[in-house]
Amino acid sequence: MLDRLADALRSRPERPAVLTATRTGATRIRVTRGELADLADAYAAALHARGLRAGDTVGVAVRPGPRALAVLLALWRLGLRGAVLDPGAGAEVLRARLALARPALVLADAAAQAVAGWAGPLARRSGLELPELSGLGPVATVGPRLPGCAPALGTGASRVGVPAGRDEDGDAVIVFTSGTTSRPRAVVHTRAGLAAGMGTVASLFDAGDDGAPVLGGTFFVLVPSLTRGTPVALPARRPRALARQLDRLRPRDTYLTPPQLRDALDAGARFTGRVWTGSAPASADLLGRVREAGAERAWGVYALTELFPAAAVESREKAAFDGAGDLVGAPLPGVRAVRDATGELLLAGPAARHRYLGEEPDPWVRTGDRARLDPAGRIVLEGRCKDMVLRRAENIYPGLYEPALHVPGVELGVLVGVPAGDGDERLVALVQPGRGVPEAALRAALSVPLRRMGTARPDALLFARIPLSGRSRKPDRAAASALAATRLAGAARRRR
Repeated sequence: MLDRLADALRSRPERPAVLTATRTGATRIRVTRGELADLADAYAAALHARGLRAGDTVGVAVRPGPRALAVLLALWRLGLRGAVLDPGAGAEVLRARLALARPALVLADAAAQAVAGWAGPLARRSGLELPELSGLGPVATVGPRLPGCAPALGTGASRVGVPAGRDEDGDAVIVFTSGTTSRPRAVVHTRAGLAAGMGTVASLFDAGDDGAPVLGGTFFVLVPSLTRGTPVALPARRPRALARQLDRLRPRDTYLTPPQLRDALDAGARFTGRVWTGSAPASADLLGRVREAGAERAWGVYALTELFPAAAVESREKAAFDGAGDLVGAPLPGVRAVRDATGELLLAGPAARHRYLGEEPDPWVRTGDRARLDPAGRIVLEGRCKDMVLRRAENIYPGLYEPALHVPGVELGVLVGVPAGDGDERLVALVQPGRGVPEAALRAALSVPLRRMGTARPDALLFARIPLSGRSRKPDRAAASALAATRLAGAARRRR
């Protein structure tokens, strides 16, 4: 598909490729298809002129958007391996991981260089941090330069002799995931695996070529849509602007993370067509709210850095599920799912990562999720293996019971363990109310679901905004546990 995209962009160069929105929600053309193709060609020529050849590693610290997509298209064309530098991973972890794949060149925009330099203290307050980029390898600036930035990559290199493309397989991208500085983890996807994943996404979206836009900002949304001639609108960052953008754009397909959906709904957003969400848990209640706000269908997508996407479930199917655990749907075509002896879910398929950097290839991805397959072959998550809570010698897996917390009026709910001494834990339900929903009403609504949890019934129910972390804004369970411990301790002091 990436090979076809270059030709597809040239076939209709005057049509819009990437759209953005103003604060009022008005649509602006960020780049046309021809401009995007020209930019990718220019980057490929500049990288080739610097002597980079197939198999070399290029660090990429460029904000999502047309420039980042053009960089990745250029890397694909030359057979280079892109190492995506996520500022949410932390400087020390990134430095340790990149010791396994030292870049021949680091491409960074001005914002990334600011995070790694003068704006570091401010960025760290938002959980963003990059190591000094020049310590990783030579640095070139992509996009406008600011004072103190590295020299520009340049877009004026001769395009004579630049390879037209590569047919053979090989490493395409390195995406850094969980791990520590002592044992860094980095996911390696090959060209074939990346193409398979985008093919699966294309079959899900089934985007047309009539000019109706798709709203979403991920690489896996941009490439299939643009290949079919569909413009892609980057979601507005502010909830009210996003709500206005949805109203004006009326996209046929929308891909937003669960936090983006919750914020948009709170801002009064109305939806059209199909809505897809993933990267973090999406409850049946959240998907139902999206449909009530106008979506024809609302889908939850189960995906991992190691395999994107793996399964999908529509809101009606999820709402009808009355078993324990979180139904995430049937494995998508080509995806195989099994459980090991401990109950951990293992996945395999054409889109699975080839290996972890520095390790041998393994066809099976260990998800870290406890799960079961129901009689219809659908995946039902029962919680993270590492998130087990030990209470009175009983192992409790929060993911098995958390769906019951998502009654109407609850934006997000988690079960966390709080140390209680002697290795025991208290089980606490931490619930984030929707805007304007009284806590007393939620406490009453949750009374029956909590009773039905039996021996897993929480010791305490607390209402608070649940901390989020990481690129996908998932619940930060460690921070949630610390918050619950602080709240419980404060309540105990007040009772004395």
